[in-house]
Amino acid sequence: MRNLRFAMFGCGFWARYQLAGWLEAGGVECVALYNRTRAKAEQLAKQFGIPAIYDNPIALLQHEQLDFIDICTSVETHASFTRLGAANHVAVVCQKPMATNLAEAEEMVAICGQAGVALLINENWRWQHPIRQLKQQLQSGRIGTPFRARIHYCSSFPVFDNQPFLKELDQFILTDIGSHILDTARFLFGDAHSLYCQTTRVHADIRGEDVATVIMSMGQRPITVVAEMSYASKTEIERFPETYVYIEGDQGFLELGPDFVIRETTGQGTWIQRFPPPRYSWADPAYDLVHSSIVPCQASFVRHLNGDQAETTGEDNLNTIRLVFGAYQSAAEKQVLFFRPSSMQSI
Repeated sequence: MRNLRFAMFGCGFWARYQLAGWLEAGGVECVALYNRTRAKAEQLAKQFGIPAIYDNPIALLQHEQLDFIDICTSVETHASFTRLGAANHVAVVCQKPMATNLAEAEEMVAICGQAGVALLINENWRWQHPIRQLKQQLQSGRIGTPFRARIHYCSSFPVFDNQPFLKELDQFILTDIGSHILDTARFLFGDAHSLYCQTTRVHADIRGEDVATVIMSMGQRPITVVAEMSYASKTEIERFPETYVYIEGDQGFLELGPDFVIRETTGQGTWIQRFPPPRYSWADPAYDLVHSSIVPCQASFVRHLNGDQAETTGEDNLNTIRLVFGAYQSAAEKQVLFFRPSSMQSI
C-alpha cells in the first residue's frame, strides 16, 4: 500500500511534533509545508527533509497531489482552511479545538460531508497510554456500575512561556485544555445529558479564564462527572501534563493517579500497576506524555483514510465542541444546560 501524501498547514510550536508523530505512525509522506511566514516553513522543511514550501495555501493545493492536509494553525483559521481542503476534494485533519464556535464547527462538518471528504480532528488526549488502559479496566466491570467520577487536570505549569499567545485569548482554558478533558470524559463515560460550569481567572496578566469546573451527567446509565481544570494550582500531586481520574462504582473504586499508576479496589483487595507512556527521542521531555499520544491518534487517521473508521471524526467531535461552548454559556448564564443529540438549552 502506497504512502498517503499530505501537506502541513502551519509551522509553529506544535508542527514539529505533529510531523514527527506522522513519521512515527508510518504510512504517510509529507510533501509540502505552508506557513504565512516563509522562513518558519523553510526551517522546518530543512529539519524534516520536506521538498516543497509555500506561503500561499491556494498555490500549494494547485501544485501538489495530496491525499490530505493537516491543519496545525491557530483556531480562527481552521474553518477557512477546511473549506479550502474540501473545495479541492482533499481530506482534512484539523487541530483541536475544531472551531471558534459551535456554528462554525457544524459548518466545517457539513462542508466536508457535501464534498465527500473526511474531516478528522487531531484530538490525541484520549490516546494517552494510561488513559487507554484505564478505559480497559473500567470496561472489565470489576468495580461494577460507576456512579460518580472526577477528572483532575490542575497544575502551575508555565504554559504561557512557550505559547505566549494564550495570554491574549478571551476564552482560554476551556478551549485549550477543556477540549481535551471534556473529550476524555466522553471517551470514558459517554455523551453528556446536562452540564453546569463555573470559571475563574487567577493570573492577572491574561484575558481569559485559567480555572474551570464542569459538572456533567453522562452516559446511558447516568454517572455524575466533575472535570477540574486549572493552570493556577500549586499542589503536591501535580505532574504536568498528567491527568488524574477517580471513578466510584457500586462494587469498587478505580483510580489513575500520579506517575501513571492505576489502582483498582474491590472487595478482593487493591490491584496496582503502572502504565508509563512510550518515550520518543523527538518528544519534548516536558510534554512527552502528550507527544507520545500523537502517534496512535495519527495512526488511527491513516487507517481511516485507508478504509477503517477513526474515533475522532469531525462529526463525533461536534459533541465535544458542544460541551466546550456549552460550558462557556453555562458559566455566563449561571445555568444548567440540558443536551439533546444536536442541540442544547438552559433552564
